[in-house]
Amino acid sequence: MESRVLSRAAALPQLRRLPRESGGSSSSSSFLSMKPISGGVGAEGAAANLICGRQLRPFLLLEAKRETAVKPVLAAASSSPAEGSDSAGAKVGFLEKYPFLITGFFFFMWYFLNVIFNIMNKKIYNYFPYPYFVSVIHLAVGVVYCLISWAVGLPKRAPIDGNLLKLLIPVAVCHALGHVTSNVSFAAVAVSFTHTIKALEPFFNAAASQFILGQSIPISLWLSLAPVVLGVSMASLTELSFNWLGFISAMISNISFTYRSLYSKKAMTDMDSTNVYAYISIIALIVCIPPAIFVEGPQLMKYGFNDAIAKVGMTKFVTDLFWVGLFYHLYNQLATNTLERVAPLTHAVGNVLKRVFVIGFSIIIFGNKISTQTGIGTCIAIAGVAIYSLLKAKIEEEKRQKKAT
Repeated sequence: MESRVLSRAAALPQLRRLPRESGGSSSSSSFLSMKPISGGVGAEGAAANLICGRQLRPFLLLEAKRETAVKPVLAAASSSPAEGSDSAGAKVGFLEKYPFLITGFFFFMWYFLNVIFNIMNKKIYNYFPYPYFVSVIHLAVGVVYCLISWAVGLPKRAPIDGNLLKLLIPVAVCHALGHVTSNVSFAAVAVSFTHTIKALEPFFNAAASQFILGQSIPISLWLSLAPVVLGVSMASLTELSFNWLGFISAMISNISFTYRSLYSKKAMTDMDSTNVYAYISIIALIVCIPPAIFVEGPQLMKYGFNDAIAKVGMTKFVTDLFWVGLFYHLYNQLATNTLERVAPLTHAVGNVLKRVFVIGFSIIIFGNKISTQTGIGTCIAIAGVAIYSLLKAKIEEEKRQKKAT
């Protein structure tokens, strides 16, 4: 009898686990059952089942645990695709493997749209010198673009409440003022000269942070701003297209964008940058319409529109305004999206190079004659902005690392 029991107990492949019962205890959930051993009848079959169910259960549990431990490993090994297989290519696309290509595309489009905007904008002012109205068109085309994007769900419109609206209004007002005064300067002087003056914006940012926000600015940053001030001064003294309207308007633009940066820090929100910029554009458009009507409305109705249409025709006039507005919105949006993809240091360098591209292309396209002193001053100012941007980005990165640790 003992030999028959042991021989039947050796039939382990016939064992199977009962399904786990929800809510059961640990002992009941690990209980193992076996098929009745064929050939065993009466007391002998019962004894065999008893031996296998009681005495052999620790061994069976050990085998079950070993099986459950091995199965996930085998499953993971079988599910992981081989190197270079088709399934691997399906999961990781070409652009996911090389994200720098997307970042490079963002930089290229940012530069390209910015250069095209500045060139088209100046060409419009050559036959239609009404910067307040053109500023409204820039924002209006961008708002229409945002509304269409929301309508198709690209991106989905983020809801806005009264508290967020109160935070965004000061940002939008400063954005509107800076945009209008920039265009007044573009219409009055050469594009290259306006961008040279706008290179002073870091100086105003540092001054506002030091004297308004009470933040301590390192002496190295102040020293890096000295060549910026020197270069702009040199360029202004010998600029052939210099006039006070263009110079003062560009300076007001610098101050406005400085305050926009200050208010933007207070209006930090979890909303994505695309939606934030859309809401700012809508508010800025509402702010820009009244002064455009008040300052330029009577002149536009008397001879402004008629003169422009007589010079270039209705079709070109309308299409120029549409494209310059679209380029304005897209390059600003791409600048924001690029900042989200790269480190502040990279973006700072990119912003300086962007200004170099705009100044260089504007001189080539419009054939602006500049004196030697203006050229040297422009180069000194751009170099100072580059040094300042690099130092500031490095300081900000060190602050973030300290907070992280």
